[in-house]
Amino acid sequence: MLVQQILKSKGDSGVITVTPATPIAEVASILAERRIGGVVVSADGTTADGILSERDIVRALAVRGAGCLTETAGDMMTRNPVCCARQDTSDAVLARMTEGRFRHMPVVEAGRLVGIVTIGDVVKARLDELSLEKTALEGMIMGH
Repeated sequence: MLVQQILKSKGDSGVITVTPATPIAEVASILAERRIGGVVVSADGTTADGILSERDIVRALAVRGAGCLTETAGDMMTRNPVCCARQDTSDAVLARMTEGRFRHMPVVEAGRLVGIVTIGDVVKARLDELSLEKTALEGMIMGH
């Protein structure tokens, strides 16, 4: 399955971005309100300058304490995030996420942010694919 198919199945809800100047406390509120695990950090809303996850915030809290909530997304983000394109396969994306130990990957085409896929999106797509294959094989075995 291709990333573009995963994006299509997610619908067109857009990518949640924050600017590098957004305070971490505000990022945490956005994550909680939207029930998401990460945001793309973008100065202009069209590029993936960085990525910031709830894991990043929790780790900073553990190391630096509550004072990190006054830092900005630009201070805490992972710069130059690993990105994919719409034509990448779900298996390739899943392998890169697993190797890099991250769960969110911006989808970028010609330098522009066009979506985001999560490990949950990719696993769901793969399970759907396996279910279709199983049904097809059962039909072949049963002679349908």
